[in-house]
Amino acid sequence: MANGCECLGCNVGSKVPDFKLTTYDPSKGDFGEVNLKTLKKDKKWTILFFYPADFTFV
Repeated sequence: MANGCECLGCNVGSKVPDFKLTTYDPSKGDFGEVNLKTLKKDKKWTILFFYPADFTFV
């Protein structure tokens, strides 16, 4: 554990730990929340990807 944050690695085929994210829905113009537990319960397909430098200038 580093700085109070547990760093977990995910590999292809491994199970992803439950997570909760704040989202913005432009069609509603409002913020919301999504979590893996609800997505699984609703039988939604989920793709998890991460761009660490998506909004940085290169």
